[in-house]
Amino acid sequence: MNQERIFKVLLGPHMTEKATLLADEKNQYVFKVASDATKLEIKKAVEQLFDVKVSAVSVINTKSKTRRTLHGLGRRKGFRKAMVSLAEGQAIDFADAE
Repeated sequence: MNQERIFKVLLGPHMTEKATLLADEKNQYVFKVASDATKLEIKKAVEQLFDVKVSAVSVINTKSKTRRTLHGLGRRKGFRKAMVSLAEGQAIDFADAE
């Protein structure tokens, strides 16, 4: 996989309280990914970018939400996220990532 596609597949880490608990307890990390990314592409991108061994990938499509605005009803954009399980003894340090 070329370097350009890696950065198009992985849009960034998805940092929430639940994602932090998953990282601490189950060694799983959550990323926002492109809407056309496959599980295999996500696995290869994480392995190449962070130099870790990925054991499993789960993908979740979050739907857009309706929000009330000053000008009536609007929609918040939906996105796709991937939960990446790492092999035993592996970890990702986002502060040290290239």
